[in-house]
This record gives sequence, structure tokens and C-alpha cells, in this order.
Amino acid sequence: MPSVTHDDAPLLADLMPWSVAPPRLGRGWPTGPDAASLKARWDAFVKAEGPDREALLEPSRSRTLHSAVGRLPGRSAGTEKLIRAAGPCPEPVRVLHAPFDEQWLIPDHRLIDAARPELWRVADEHQVFVLERPDAPLLATSLLPLLRPGRVRPLYRRPGAGEPNLAPGLLRHLASRLGHSPTPMDVLAWILSAARPDLTVPLTEDPGLWSRGVESGHRLLRLMRRDGDRPKLPGGRRPYVRAPLPSRPLTIAYDRAEEALLLDEGRVSPVPPEAWDFEVAGVKILEQWFTARVTESEPGTLAAIRPATWPQTWTSELLELITVLALLAELPPLHVESTSPITAADLRKAGVLPVPESARRPASVLDGHEEGPEGQLALI
Repeated sequence: MPSVTHDDAPLLADLMPWSVAPPRLGRGWPTGPDAASLKARWDAFVKAEGPDREALLEPSRSRTLHSAVGRLPGRSAGTEKLIRAAGPCPEPVRVLHAPFDEQWLIPDHRLIDAARPELWRVADEHQVFVLERPDAPLLATSLLPLLRPGRVRPLYRRPGAGEPNLAPGLLRHLASRLGHSPTPMDVLAWILSAARPDLTVPLTEDPGLWSRGVESGHRLLRLMRRDGDRPKLPGGRRPYVRAPLPSRPLTIAYDRAEEALLLDEGRVSPVPPEAWDFEVAGVKILEQWFTARVTESEPGTLAAIRPATWPQTWTSELLELITVLALLAELPPLHVESTSPITAADLRKAGVLPVPESARRPASVLDGHEEGPEGQLALI
């Protein structure tokens, strides 16, 4: 975390004013670590009839077999009530299920208690979602985030990187103080580097300090988003499978002396202790990731439909996760000790703050028709 020498730093909630609560699923089975299992769960669901189908759904106050809901923006799932649902599974999409844990989701509005369509409308290859969670550092992802509790702050208010979700006039004011024009992604990089635990974000007009913070933040973004080249550790430090992983590993442990990750008799090394110790909100990431893939669900539920053996893709994902955590642990903290702060008072004097209420609401992004319940045109 940055060290700070001034107190009148603006709030993240003012710098990125539009935020949305994360989606609330209401049931676990539409998500999972592999897409094939989700398709098998859907097939089992639509083959069931009557009370069996209702039990498999795990109905809630928000979703039953008779709920009438529209299609998720940009998706192709059906809109008939689930009591009559048939056909193939909607193609699963990649989501961020937990910190640094990328899983899959069936993108069907009928299965999700609170899907937050406003997030789906702006989710594309340009978008970055900032995740603000209690007692945890900010996270950033290109995937639709399912982490709860907290708030989701998209970088852009419209698809195609249109209209940054920044306080109106902030970019212009920063340009006048820094002597160059930062991009929205630069501002986000600074926020990730400089944000405090109390969700204030010290700003600076010192070009050198700004440049160092932005550079550090872009490195954070590349590692968190994982949407470019695969991250790599230098040769000799890259983790490899040294002893084959069993077909159904049940335990995970760490040999600190050997820098080895042990999955039953399987062995991955070298694994730096910083990667094993990496935590978010007091939870070890590698242990949480592994547990999500080996914990058995209640027999007879759709969530119990899982891979019979450990897929090779999970091993590849584990090696990449170890690499990401090791590289993140190496990033030095940003020391915000500028004698030239841009304070909240400065932003108020410049008319950047307070932000208009319209900036805290979603933009109108309905460029095409969205299908409502039972195939009707959605009214928005």
C-alpha cells in the first residue's frame, strides 16, 4: 500500500462515479471450473420433468421454473419459461469467480437471481472492471466479475471503450497539471497503484511520480487481466510438473524448503513462497483455487456433475496462476510522497467535483433490440 503525506485525497467513488453491485447467482450449479460440466448439467436439467426439474433448479424467490425474464444483453439463451426450456446449453462464458480464479458461467438470465444487465451491456474486449471489496486491495479484470460483496466499477460506460467512467473534467484537469494528456487506462493504472485501504486515491501533479505510478499500475493490469501474452517467469524459475498429478487429487500442501507445491503425490516446482503465501482478505489464493476444484457437492444435485478426473487444462491454469502470483508479489509498492498533491479541494475548485448525479447512473447503451420474456421486445 502507498505511504501518504497528505490527507485531502479524493474518493475512488468520486473518481470513478458509476458502480454496480456484483451479480448474485442464487444457485451454484450454473458456474464451474470447466465448461463441459456446465453443458452436462444443463442437459440433465432439461431432461428432467416436473418436480425433478424444479428440485434441480434450486428455486429462489427471484427465480422459479415459471419466472418470466428477458435475455441477457449480447447473449443467445432462450426466453421461454424454464418449465418449457429445451435444446442445447447456452455457450458458457468466462467469468471471475473469486480473486484470481477464472471459471465459467451459463449466461442464462433465467438461472441468475440478479444478473445486472447493465454490466453485460458494457462487457467487451475493451472493458476493465475494477472490484472494490471490503478488507481487500482493488482488483481488476476483463471478465464479468461474480465476487461478492463489494462494488464493480467499469472503466467505460459504453461498449467499445466509449465514455470513460471518470469524473467529468478529470482527464482535462490532470492534463493541465501534468503537462501531458493521460488516457483513461493511465488513470486506472494510477488508481490501482495508489489507492489506499480507505478507498481514497492520492493524486499528484509531479510528472515523475505520476509516470512511475502509471507504469506500476499497467504491470498490475497486465497480470490481473491476463488478456495479452501469457506471463512468464525467467528461465530456471518457471514452475513445472515434476511428478505427475493424480487423477483425483484431494490435498494440497507446500514444501517451503524445496519450494514445491504438493497435490497428493503430484509435485509442482519451483513455486516461490511468495506465490504460496499470496492472500486476498486473509484467504490464500492457491488453496482457495484448488478447493474450488476438488470439493464434492451434494449427490443428486447438478453441482455434483463434475469432471471424473483432473483435466489437463486445470494443470495449465495452475501453472499460470502460480506465475501471476509470483510476479505480483515482486512488484514494489508505490510510495506517494509528493509535495505537489492534487487534492479533493483542488478538484472542487476546478469544477471536477462534485460529480453530477447523471455520472453515477448507467449510460443509455441500447443500440439494438433486446429480447424480453417469451420472445417479446424488451422495454428499457
